[in-house]
Amino acid sequence: MNRGGGLFSEGVSQWIGAVIASTAARLRLKPTHLTLINLVIGIGLSTAVVLQADSLPRWLGALALVGWQAAYAFDCADGQLARVTGQGSIAGARIDIICDVATQIALVTALAAVAEAPVWLAAAFAGTWMVNLVTSVLATSDKAASMVTSTSLPVRLVKLIRDYGALILVAGLVLTFAPQWMIWVVGAFTVINGVFLIASIAFTARAALR
Repeated sequence: MNRGGGLFSEGVSQWIGAVIASTAARLRLKPTHLTLINLVIGIGLSTAVVLQADSLPRWLGALALVGWQAAYAFDCADGQLARVTGQGSIAGARIDIICDVATQIALVTALAAVAEAPVWLAAAFAGTWMVNLVTSVLATSDKAASMVTSTSLPVRLVKLIRDYGALILVAGLVLTFAPQWMIWVVGAFTVINGVFLIASIAFTARAALR
């Protein structure tokens, strides 16, 4: 219950997060413990990738693939644990967002480093990637609204291009098996997020001017 995200995140990441949250509840851990585990795993693996970006060994790519998914599962688990056990707090919600920002900055840095992206593309990639995080935070508001409200399977499949769990899966697979293609992945993510940002501005401005 209370699981959010896209098709992949709901079916995989949030499900694993539920198992983690259940285990954490039995161990009497706090949601912030899970948040900090996400931070340590995410930043630790991304830092390792940055340090080995010039000649990334396949085992490290595979480790990042699995580790980034694990970190995201812990990120999914902290909110579930907080809601189920009534341990939610303003400070807890704030540290969750701050750690998400830090983890995603590290991830973006790692992908840009492997891609050897030019400065302009790295900057655009980093800026537009944050659209994912900002829109996720805005989606928790009672004023949130989706541009496409349909929950049909075809629509949800298309929306996978905005699903964080699916995005890091793609990035991890490319990192493991074809790191030389990372420049194309970075470029594609930049275009997709840029288009979504423009569409969001237009949709929201139209609604606000009615």
